[in-house]
Amino acid sequence: MGNPPAVLLDATSLPPSWGGVARYIEGLLGGLDELGVAIDVVAKPADVARLRENAPGHRYHASPGGVAKRPIRFAWEQLGLPRLARRLGVDLIHSPHYTFPLSTRMPSVVTVHDATFFTDPGAHSRLKRTFFTWWTRRAGRSAGALVAPSQATADAVRSRVQVAHAGITVAYLGVDAARFHRPTREEITGFAREHGFGQGWIAFLGTIEPRKNVANLLRAHAELRVRRAARDLPTPQLAISGSRGWDSEAGALLDASTPAAGVTELGYLPVDELRSLLGGATVVVYPSLGEGFGLPVLEAMATGGTVLTTRRLSIPEVGGDAVAYAEPDAAAIRDALDALLDDPAERERLAAAAVERAATFTWRRCAEQHLEAYQSARAAR
Repeated sequence: MGNPPAVLLDATSLPPSWGGVARYIEGLLGGLDELGVAIDVVAKPADVARLRENAPGHRYHASPGGVAKRPIRFAWEQLGLPRLARRLGVDLIHSPHYTFPLSTRMPSVVTVHDATFFTDPGAHSRLKRTFFTWWTRRAGRSAGALVAPSQATADAVRSRVQVAHAGITVAYLGVDAARFHRPTREEITGFAREHGFGQGWIAFLGTIEPRKNVANLLRAHAELRVRRAARDLPTPQLAISGSRGWDSEAGALLDASTPAAGVTELGYLPVDELRSLLGGATVVVYPSLGEGFGLPVLEAMATGGTVLTTRRLSIPEVGGDAVAYAEPDAAAIRDALDALLDDPAERERLAAAAVERAATFTWRRCAEQHLEAYQSARAAR
């Protein structure tokens, strides 16, 4: 591959919760570190120490403190980021979350995480849809190269966006094996005791927004309780973990639910508790209507979770034959859950296959694929 380009990665888009794009940036930097490739990274002052601790081989720079406010971050991205790139003498800028500087002649590599703004626009708010479709189209025309986390996302972008220059590189995400591995029996027991899950639980992890399909999951679980009670069979509690988004329908159903009704809303759990939530669950359900990648599916697989999900967009690229699938309507989710609860041997088979498959998704490989995109962008210049 020759000498890798000198890259400035803009990590100022890290969210305060350190979810989503933060896991991607952390993982990518760790993968590059593992390869012995050092790049320049700019981040908000509060984020620099954690990034350096995770991947100490890179050169870190603190952005102005005001960048923590979103309007100031966008303004700094357009003006301050190119100046920093020129001062550092890098070959290109990697913008890992859609937006990128428009005024510089230096090539950019832009990560496009999701194409559901095009394929399922009704699953997003109007403002969000407008913002991300505009930036994705502009990145297709102007960036030196795009990175997508799945072939499904790359194909959806290509079919709707004019992609110039070096095109789109598919770089599958990885899983942090230090955090996402089979939990110990003690961890599972402690988690169950803390949350009152005496007879096990069915887990969901993700932001509660329309495309995550939580409303149908709640309906499926309610119907499942009635069906199994008629056969004198227990139904595990449904444990919903994640922040509330703009899904008013799911929000109303959650507001009406209680542990006595079989539903517990856990909110946003610390990342170190997630392996117990996922790996200790009887089943992990991720009934999404479409994903750019589906990182919660991969993380659940790595913990030895038995995963039930859908075949929409990128998810089969992640789950392969190591997860169970259902259509996203409530009846299909209910029936698939019922079958899995009645078949412990199948749950064990899927859990073992999931751990094996998850091990093939590494941040080192993700970093190698990013280096290919960096080389393409530099060559296209």
